[in-house]
Amino acid sequence: MSAVGQFLDETKALACVHCGLCLSSCPTYLETGNENDSPRGRIYIMRAMQSGQLGVEAAAVRHIDLCLGCRACESACPSGVQYGTLLEETRDHIEKHHGRGLFQWFLRRLVIGQVFPFPWRMRLALLPVRAIRFLRFGFLLPKFAREMMELLPQRLARGKLPAKRLAKGVARGQVGFIEGCVMQVMFGDTNESSAELLNRDGWDVLTPKGQGCCGALHAHSGQLAKARDCARRNIAAFENEPLDAIIINAAGCGSTLVEYGELLKDDPAWAERAEAFSAKVKDLVSWLDGSRFPVSGSGAKVTYHDACHLAHAQGITIEPRELVKAKSGEEFVELAESDLCCGSAGSYNLTEPEMASRLQKRKVQNIIDSGAEVVVTTNPGCLLQIQSGLRKAGAHHIRAVHIADYLLEGDMVGN
Repeated sequence: MSAVGQFLDETKALACVHCGLCLSSCPTYLETGNENDSPRGRIYIMRAMQSGQLGVEAAAVRHIDLCLGCRACESACPSGVQYGTLLEETRDHIEKHHGRGLFQWFLRRLVIGQVFPFPWRMRLALLPVRAIRFLRFGFLLPKFAREMMELLPQRLARGKLPAKRLAKGVARGQVGFIEGCVMQVMFGDTNESSAELLNRDGWDVLTPKGQGCCGALHAHSGQLAKARDCARRNIAAFENEPLDAIIINAAGCGSTLVEYGELLKDDPAWAERAEAFSAKVKDLVSWLDGSRFPVSGSGAKVTYHDACHLAHAQGITIEPRELVKAKSGEEFVELAESDLCCGSAGSYNLTEPEMASRLQKRKVQNIIDSGAEVVVTTNPGCLLQIQSGLRKAGAHHIRAVHIADYLLEGDMVGN
């Protein structure tokens, strides 16, 4: 075969020396034991596609599709391979040259590409779900539809933040807040909790109306052009506001927001603006002043699940634990394989339900074995996946909560 058009950053690809230190961190390799389902195996496939040695054929695409994009391999890699960028470039190439079956096209292009990034469309799509649940007609649905319904929270907490919320007392400054798509439709109360925490921490919270989807789902599913459009919209919405930081409370969104500079590096009109935007993006847990949260003890044993795109993509693992421990005190217990993906991985639990289910069961069993009554995390996808898994396992005594809601339980935050 002849070489195809350049889609892969070869310098980044060559940084991988195939040492294998990433193998023990890769969830799919741990589950299948297949070298092609490991990071180094997939990079070999990517480079073979780039050189033309391997076509965009079903067998090769299958191994790329099976990747969660959790980026645990980046945390383990001594060479600093930017696997996430390589994966997104390859998936973009695949979507341009590989035909999908009707069901996968429906999921990827319609549900993930045209519904999830638009809150009003998501709310509309969820109306029949509410009716089916109320009437208890779920048993009439096909298996894939039942599985999708099982992922949804039992209660949808809609919410819309005001344009500006003032700090409690003297303001330390002003931060922007990104509402997210899933967050504002399903976890609106968590957004309110996040804004309340920021207000009590001394920050005015500005929520620009012009913001939209961060582009994460587009980038992860091989639609980089749409992801770049999302990036430009958000940059334009925030860049003219006098902000100390731009706060996000969803790890999956945050990992894309901090990489707008990489996403738009080849666009002369936006590259510098993207870098400036990303430099201001902070996850909620890394921005809050932990010293303002006194240890109170929650009375329940608590553990913490590392959202992949916070721990691996952004390298944030200490700050959320410090905040959780500030509430739980001596009741905190570490979770076995806390940074192993739960199987959510954005929309992965929709496109790859079998592997997602295996990882969900593994995560839930670790939570049960920890003896915790509460599991805290920082990402809506993880929250949905873990809540669903706990229900399936009959572990109704264990609650999964977002860290912002957990910190406000019992109103423990100091004013």
